[in-house]
Amino acid sequence: MVSGEQGSAYLSALDTAESYFPDQKRLVQRLFYLNDAFHGMCEDLAAAAQALAHVEQVPESIREARRLEYAGLVDALLKEMGEAIAQSKIVMLRRSPQTGPKSY
Repeated sequence: MVSGEQGSAYLSALDTAESYFPDQKRLVQRLFYLNDAFHGMCEDLAAAAQALAHVEQVPESIREARRLEYAGLVDALLKEMGEAIAQSKIVMLRRSPQTGPKSY
């Protein structure tokens, strides 16, 4: 079990991802726990969303540049995560290898 500050960050990353994909909550949870790349994207999304939410604390001289940077990161991560979610829904159908010509 995850505990302490790491545990809250762990849940925060999952919560953040779920908040952006509420209709895909179960799939997001599954990918979060089973796919390391997706898990990393969730953590990056949580960090970028947190930074964007607190951009007002950044000095005014660089605030707008940071706002655009963080918003761009969030958008890029959401696009990549959306693609990963869509890709995880694809079921690959394989034909059994044919051992010879079919006879009719």
